[in-house]
Amino acid sequence: MAGRLETGIDVLDRKLDGGLPPGFVVAYTASPASQSELLLHELTAARGTLYLTTERTDDVVRHAIESSQAKVGSPTVRYVSSDDPLTEATRLIGALPDGANLIVDTMDALERTDREEYLTFLNDLKSQMLETGSIAILHCLTGRDEPINRTQTEHVADAVFDLQTKVSGTQVENHLAIPKFRGGGQPTDVIKLELTEAVEIDTSRDIA
Repeated sequence: MAGRLETGIDVLDRKLDGGLPPGFVVAYTASPASQSELLLHELTAARGTLYLTTERTDDVVRHAIESSQAKVGSPTVRYVSSDDPLTEATRLIGALPDGANLIVDTMDALERTDREEYLTFLNDLKSQMLETGSIAILHCLTGRDEPINRTQTEHVADAVFDLQTKVSGTQVENHLAIPKFRGGGQPTDVIKLELTEAVEIDTSRDIA
């Protein structure tokens, strides 16, 4: 579709009619025991990317991306400390160039802050994406101890990508659903992925 920005991940771009609209904010939910980071790493190949890491150091993230067997880019990686994550993240995002990717991995530290301050951060983030024509991918880990502001993240986000990983017999199965896509046009079927060295369609059975 004209005007959309490619994600750089072929299977996603096909399902999304060419990619994501400029200005979109995506909440990407996944289990911490999944291979969800593969998708984040491949997103860096499409365009210049600011990669904010809140849990692993910037050196560790750079090493993981550089060691990837998939097609990746050379993102600017910055570590966001836990002392004042909202202020630090806001400062870094403020320097985002036009038409870029923003990846926040993970959102947990930001989502555990004051609700009103966090909502201000989310709305400012959305304004920045619209102003620069960029795309934000917010990596949100699921589990028993989800942050108190997770609901706000998913509500403000323009789209929700939900990766479900399960072990079935001797197989590890990954299914990506897109239950929310503001403006319509999201795929109605679940995408079955193979997450090993790269993000690919799983053709072993029940092709999505």
